[in-house]
Amino acid sequence: MAQYKIGDAIQQFLQGSRLKGDIQALQIAEIWENLMGKTISKYTDKIHIINGTLFITTNVAPLKNELLYQKEKIKQRVNEALGSNDIKEVVIQ
Repeated sequence: MAQYKIGDAIQQFLQGSRLKGDIQALQIAEIWENLMGKTISKYTDKIHIINGTLFITTNVAPLKNELLYQKEKIKQRVNEALGSNDIKEVVIQ
């Protein structure tokens, strides 16, 4: 029987789990203000991840428009913060 560190075991479990996106979304939500700034954070309603796609929800039209122009930058910042390249696409809703 192989021995694993608890952190490695959890990471291995999450790789094949549907919980991975939810946990990553929680991690992003915690650091969202640091990544995007106070104003954007304040008016962002919801963040979730499904199959490598980051969904950002806001009801503020000018912010939605601004985020549309920053999709690639958002993807880079989030992937850097997560320490992976799991986010392949950003969708602004």
